[in-house]
Amino acid sequence: MNTAPALTTAHLERSVMAVPPLARTADGTIDPAANQQIIRHIEAGGVSLLLYGGNANIYHLPLAEYEPLLGMLAETAGAETIVVPAAGPTYGLLLEHAKVIRQHRFQTVMVLPQQGITTSAGVATGVRKFVETAGVPALLYIKHDGYIEPADAARLCADGLISAIKYATVRDDPHLRNFGLGGFTTGCGCVAPALSQTMLGAIRRRDWDEAESIRKVFEPLEDLRNGINPIRVLHEAVAAAGIAPTGPLLPLLSAVEEEHCPAIAVAAKALLAAQD
Repeated sequence: MNTAPALTTAHLERSVMAVPPLARTADGTIDPAANQQIIRHIEAGGVSLLLYGGNANIYHLPLAEYEPLLGMLAETAGAETIVVPAAGPTYGLLLEHAKVIRQHRFQTVMVLPQQGITTSAGVATGVRKFVETAGVPALLYIKHDGYIEPADAARLCADGLISAIKYATVRDDPHLRNFGLGGFTTGCGCVAPALSQTMLGAIRRRDWDEAESIRKVFEPLEDLRNGINPIRVLHEAVAAAGIAPTGPLLPLLSAVEEEHCPAIAVAAKALLAAQD
């Protein structure tokens, strides 16, 4: 694992941030061998940023699994790969996770968004306390309007507590070309990492025609994720594409229904083949 002191814009410019699923054995325990297969597949596509968050179902991870997970990721990732684990989403878990994170050498940790029973000022205070306890800056994940107001986020940034912001609020007309974003996260890029890297290059060159043509290649699997469930479909897709067995999903999630599996397999295999 790359233990450089900070996540920088240069890292985001040269690599997409892949968001992998977390593979488990049939009995539900974390599967080091299968997770290594997934990581090696992503790294082989030129991706050097890994974010373990929602797709890895960190939301429901037992506290007893957290330290072993961080240790496995640190040991498994390649020497040039930066790993960004997630923490939370509740305040209590943030503080417990922070104590574990302090024992490791991660550049930053993403704070999972807690929906409901929050205020913007409360979220800002929680992030601040997390960073103080963990000893590393937070990657702030803004997924819903009202979660944290721009002024509160700006103060966290000004105080040096934020490494980056993952902005994922869904818009009907997002005008992505005008936002000046530094990079992007990708779930389906875990299936076709090289193609995601090509898309990032096209975006940075402002070659919108090439970027759009690549986006359309991802569209069938992305549509299934949006139509069924992003986490559950990606978990199935990585296994169906033959990248690695992913095993059961940790509750409170469950596997996709059998009726959806054939379509996911077709889309996943087509996407994987498209980058060859």
